Amino acid sequence: TYAARGSEIRITHFAGASVQLEHQGIVVHVDPWSRGDYGAAARPADLILITDTPVDHLDPELIARLRAPETIVVVPTDPDGARDAGSAERLRGVQRAQVMRNGDVRRFDLTGDGSAEVTVEAVPMYDIIPGEPFHAKGEGNGYIVTLAGIRIYLAGVTECTPEMRAIRNVDVAFVPMNLPHGRMPPEAAAECVRNIGPRVVYPYHYREMPIDAFVDALRGSSI
Repeated sequence: TYAARGSEIRITHFAGASVQLEHQGIVVHVDPWSRGDYGAAARPADLILITDTPVDHLDPELIARLRAPETIVVVPTDPDGARDAGSAERLRGVQRAQVMRNGDVRRFDLTGDGSAEVTVEAVPMYDIIPGEPFHAKGEGNGYIVTLAGIRIYLAGVTECTPEMRAIRNVDVAFVPMNLPHGRMPPEAAAECVRNIGPRVVYPYHYREMPIDAFVDALRGSSI
């Protein structure tokens, strides 16, 4: 949990890049993936944010389970702009999705009365070092979610890009290791986190590989 205006924000990580944020009955899911244990801890979504289109980020069946008719679903591209046929098919499997492009900022009134406005900023999310799988610039989004005055950055699968280095005033950050592909190893991730300077960081998307070097690199900081 993290202290916020009115009451705390409850943060649940399920698997990979899958995260649930709860505050005063408002629920935001990011990259829900059925590999996680979406049992007792999962709540119906008011807002679902999708960072990328592979199946571990875009799971249409789980999205359908978590959403209600009024749930807003945000994706980073439409089927015509998908990187491959599988991604296009998954995007077509999510009905009434809204597209946010890199750099877009939107405010969502999730209760309809202005009492639960959530601001979402789409941050470029991409690889610098080539290789497979490759995340090209413009294909996916990281998101900064402002909820109850708290800024939460969910980076998705990315290297420490110039756009990421420019982020400031973040309270909580979810930062990938992208292991075992080696494009964001623990030391590089820690250096990037020090540059951003969140109060709290959650390493994620590292396939449960050792992250001791990440922890050691942040010792002595205020993070």
